[in-house]
Amino acid sequence: MFLDKAFMLKTFIICIKAIPTTLEITLVSLILAVLPAYGIAMARIKNKRISAKIGALYVSFMRGTPILLQILIVYSLMPSLLNSIIKTIHLKINIFEINPIVYAFIVFTLNTIATLSEVFRSALQTIDKGQYEAALTCGLTKAQAYIRIIIPQAIVFAVPNICNLTVTLIKNTSLAFMMTVKDITAVAKIEAAYSFNYIEAYLDIFVIYIIVCSVVQLIFKGIEKHFTKQGVKNVKG
Repeated sequence: MFLDKAFMLKTFIICIKAIPTTLEITLVSLILAVLPAYGIAMARIKNKRISAKIGALYVSFMRGTPILLQILIVYSLMPSLLNSIIKTIHLKINIFEINPIVYAFIVFTLNTIATLSEVFRSALQTIDKGQYEAALTCGLTKAQAYIRIIIPQAIVFAVPNICNLTVTLIKNTSLAFMMTVKDITAVAKIEAAYSFNYIEAYLDIFVIYIIVCSVVQLIFKGIEKHFTKQGVKNVKG
C-alpha cells in the first residue's frame, strides 16, 4: 500500500499544533467536574435520601447514554432553547456567536462528573470507617478528619482510576469535531479532505493519541508515587 509520506509529515506537524486544544478540553472538564463529583459521591456514601437518589439517577443517565447523543443534545438543542429564552426576555445576546469549545466543556464536564463521582465513591469506601471515628475521637472536626486522614489515603486508590478516566476523556474529545472544535481529529479530517488522504491522516491521529496518552500515564504514575508517600506520612503523623 502506497502512503503519501510527505502528506503524513505535514499533517502530523499541523495536528501537533492542535494538541493544546484537546488538552484544554480535557483539563477544564476534569477541573470543573471535581467538586460536583465529590458532592455526588459523598451524598451517596452518606445515603442522603433525596440527593443520593438524584445523584444515582444522574450517574445512571450519563453513563447509560452514548456521549455522541449527549453532544447532539447539548450542541444542537441547547443553543436553540437558549436563543428562544433570550428572545423571550428581550436580551441582546447572540447565542450562536458563542465559541463552540464552550459546548465541548459542557458536554465533557457533565459526562466526567458521573464517572469521576464513581471513582471518588469507590476510593472513599476503601478507607476503614474506624479511621474516621478515631479521628473524631482525637478531637478533629469532620472536615479535618476527611482532609487530613481520609482523602489523602483515598487519593492513592483513586489515582489509577483517574488516570484511566483522563485517558478515556482525551480519546473522547476526538468527538469534539462534531461541535466544530478544531482539535486533533478535526484538523486531520480537514487536511485529509483536500487531497482525500484519509488513511495517512488517520495514521497521524493514531500515533499522536498514543503519544499523548502514554505521556499522561507516565505523569499519573509519578503522581501516584507522590501521594502514596504523602498518604503514608499523614497516617504516621
